[in-house]
Amino acid sequence: MIVVMSYGATENEIESVLVRLERSGFQIHLSRGVERTIIGAIGDKTRIGDIGLEAMPGVEKVVPILQPYKLASRTFQEEGTVIRVGDIEIGGETVHVIAGPCAVENREQLLTTARLVREAGATMLRGGAFKPRTSPYSFQGLEEEGLKLLAEARQETGLLVVTEIMDARTLPMVAEYADILQIGARNMQNFFLLKEVAKVDKPVILKRGLSATVEEWLMAAEYIMSGGNYNIILCERGIRSFESYTRNTLDLTAVAVVKHLSHLPVIVDPSHAIGKWRFVPVMARSAVAAGADGLLVEVHPNPSEALCDGQQSLTPGNFAAMMSDLKRVAEAVGRKM
Repeated sequence: MIVVMSYGATENEIESVLVRLERSGFQIHLSRGVERTIIGAIGDKTRIGDIGLEAMPGVEKVVPILQPYKLASRTFQEEGTVIRVGDIEIGGETVHVIAGPCAVENREQLLTTARLVREAGATMLRGGAFKPRTSPYSFQGLEEEGLKLLAEARQETGLLVVTEIMDARTLPMVAEYADILQIGARNMQNFFLLKEVAKVDKPVILKRGLSATVEEWLMAAEYIMSGGNYNIILCERGIRSFESYTRNTLDLTAVAVVKHLSHLPVIVDPSHAIGKWRFVPVMARSAVAAGADGLLVEVHPNPSEALCDGQQSLTPGNFAAMMSDLKRVAEAVGRKM
């Protein structure tokens, strides 16, 4: 349930409600909005009537949350969440683009890509240091050396760094270098990893699982939020369907649906969704038109020689052309880039 405090409720009144809920065994999550303070209470709902919350000073109303995802629900927080990292706000008026290679291969490849995507308008750099691959014989990433190269690229270009976390063992190392942690599609329901990420004070991009429903996706976000980390960015990256021409099926309906159900920002990864570079720009434009708060795009200086996902990576020239088109789309829907 959520306890909606009255406009102008005092700190003492809010504290009294928190104490009453905690004494009754509820887990508390506090959200301070522009006009209202909302207290999320998770626990035995049969005890609500016993603690007389609506009679307490400063309480406007008590509202049950019917969805299984409580903290991620727009019932818990009506206004959209804006996640601030560095000088960037994700979920606000600006549509941000995270761009870079699938995998960090070497210093020249990464720094060249970082310079070019920054020049074209990207605000964040993506690059995998630990790579989850279907085949155990495929390139698995440079690991810590790759993280160091990402940090060097950030130092030179000013781009924030986004990279994937694979397991709890490497979490401290990755968190030391990254500005934003990414949970990949295959780990969306790795609940132990989600609980560990919840303890880290870093924003998290949570990709939708290969066959996950919207509710399962939001429940994965709930794991992280219930552990104390509210800075979740949801990422639609395509789901499996009967269609085999593209790598996956990009579900742009999920952008509209999730933004209706949840207050969390939503970005789209057209590269992994489509798997063919020629279709990435048009799906990126469609994602912005659908209301996405950002894009995650793969760019490589020489895709034909990429060690990972070259077939879906844009060249720097194609990326620059796409960014020019995206600015017009964003303006048409009342956003900016």
